[in-house]
Amino acid sequence: MEITLETKIADLLKSREDMKDILIAINPRFKKLNNPVLRRTLAKVASVKQAAVVGGMDAIDLLNQLRAAVGQEPVEVDRSGKKGKSKEQSAPEWIREEPKARFDGNEMLDREENPLAIITRKMKELQRGDVVTLAVDFKPEPLIDEFLKKGYGVYTEEKDGSYITYIQKK
Repeated sequence: MEITLETKIADLLKSREDMKDILIAINPRFKKLNNPVLRRTLAKVASVKQAAVVGGMDAIDLLNQLRAAVGQEPVEVDRSGKKGKSKEQSAPEWIREEPKARFDGNEMLDREENPLAIITRKMKELQRGDVVTLAVDFKPEPLIDEFLKKGYGVYTEEKDGSYITYIQKK
């Protein structure tokens, strides 16, 4: 299997018995992969590119470290003409609403619960415009993408090394 930015983490874990250890050696933030619920759920939707965001690292760097670990050639990327525009956006007004529910993603994972499933169930109970928050110690890029795909409003901000993701039912 050729590893690309779009390769799912679950596929990587299935491809090699030692892949979890390789990922953790590359970035200690990936220790969360020791959680069986995370491996069964979020790893299925998280790509290498999204995992890099979770790990706070450059996606190409992660990709090339993974490729090197399995004997694949690194990918070359021309970054010379790309002075990336910031994807920063100003905070939407709706994040000022009192959340209908607050979730602690770290506690959920420690209890081996699936944050995506639990928050999705809660969102179905809410009214249009209602907001919930998810606090976690990493940027939950795979969850963010899944909620965007479902048509929710999503905004994430970092506060003191923690990430607060606001999710609004539209």
